[in-house]
Amino acid sequence: MMVALSLFGSACSSSPVDDRPIVVATTTILGDIVREIAGDELNVQVLMPVGVDPHEFSASAKQVAQMESAVLVVANGLGLEEGLTSVLDAVMADGVPVLKVGDVVTPRYFENGRPDPHIWFDPERMAVVARKIADRLAQVDDGLSPADWSSRGGAYAARILDTEAEMERRFGQISPERRKLVTSHMAFGYLADRFGFEVVGVVIPGGGTLGETSASALGSLAETIVAEDVPAIFVETTVSPRLSETLAAETGRDVKIVTLYTGSLGAPGSGADTYLGLLLTDTERIVDALKEG
Repeated sequence: MMVALSLFGSACSSSPVDDRPIVVATTTILGDIVREIAGDELNVQVLMPVGVDPHEFSASAKQVAQMESAVLVVANGLGLEEGLTSVLDAVMADGVPVLKVGDVVTPRYFENGRPDPHIWFDPERMAVVARKIADRLAQVDDGLSPADWSSRGGAYAARILDTEAEMERRFGQISPERRKLVTSHMAFGYLADRFGFEVVGVVIPGGGTLGETSASALGSLAETIVAEDVPAIFVETTVSPRLSETLAAETGRDVKIVTLYTGSLGAPGSGADTYLGLLLTDTERIVDALKEG
């Protein structure tokens, strides 16, 4: 059933009324993807501000109301939005359509058996996601024909795959023996699988950012970094660098701390203020840190 919503301003307001159907995306990454596909057809709202860790985010009462008024909520799922689980369940129970994009692809799994939610680091999976988002937008908005929505999803999926090809080309500057990653938490498993890297250690175990680590675990990881001759620790913009800096110091070597964008886009002008820009910016920083010379 097609749904249309109107947002009424006060009679004395000079602000224009935006009567486009509202689609809510949970993360900044999903928000960018939905906006690229939706164009001007829909009013796309994003719950999480730039720089917020999606594992820690919780919605305000105003944001919950916004989700309840949406024609579609697009979420990552797979346990990423830990603080939104009950809210997403509640809005679904109230009849709001919710697309959890992690459910439309086959996830990889952590050693503890939990699904890895960081699917956006695999462009091929995200090309599938883009097409599925377009299909769901066609179900909740009749401003365009289903064929037009499908065309938009396919066009953006093609851009994702073009970006993957560019990532592969740039990663070609890193020799196979230097494709070793140490990161803040286990966010790069999909990237490692897709592009031939090995994640040799993470500072925060368990797949999320809310876990804890011990001094002995840091000591063991420092030994691994030395044994594997890893030149850099990759720290995410949404995670405190403190433990990673401690780890680097414990190696007794000149191990670089390199910042990557993971759960959130960057600010305007960062080079990571779009999903595709995030992928290429992270790629370039990984290449600069790991290539020889």
